[in-house]
Amino acid sequence: MTVPSALHRPSGIPPSRRAAARAAVALARLLAFLPPGRVRTVLAVVRAGARPATYEQARAARETVTGVSLACLGPRGCLPRSLATALLCRLGGAWPTWCVGARTLPPFGAHAWVEAEGRLVEENVPDGYLAPLMTVPPRTPRRDRRRDAGRHDR
Repeated sequence: MTVPSALHRPSGIPPSRRAAARAAVALARLLAFLPPGRVRTVLAVVRAGARPATYEQARAARETVTGVSLACLGPRGCLPRSLATALLCRLGGAWPTWCVGARTLPPFGAHAWVEAEGRLVEENVPDGYLAPLMTVPPRTPRRDRRRDAGRHDR
C-alpha cells in the first residue's frame, strides 16, 4: 500500500475539478464516521445509474483526491481516500468497486481501496496481498441481472 508523498502532489488540477474533489473529500470524511453497514448502504444508493469506472478514471480521481487533501494522502487516510475516490468517480458518471478488507500477510491491518477493471487502483501491492471483506461494485443493468438470475435457476 503505497501512499504518495506530499512532495509529489499533482498540480494543475482545474478549479472545477478541485472543487468537486473537495466536496467528495468532505462527504467522505463524514461517511467515514458511520458504521460499515451504513456506509455500504449509502454507497449502494449513490452508485445507482453509474457505469463501471475505467482504471484510468479511478486513477485520475484518486490522484485528484490526494492532490486536494493531505488527510487522504496520509498513511491513515485510506478510508476517506477510497470513499472520496469513489464519490468523485460518481460525480463523473462512473463507479469503481469500493473495497474494505485486510492484508493477508502479517502484520494484520485493515485497509480500504478502490478497484477498476479488476485491478487495485494505485496500491502498488502484489496480487492477493489484500483480501476484501466488503465491496460495493458497480451495479449491473437490470436486464443483465434478470438474465443472470435465470442462469442460476437452471
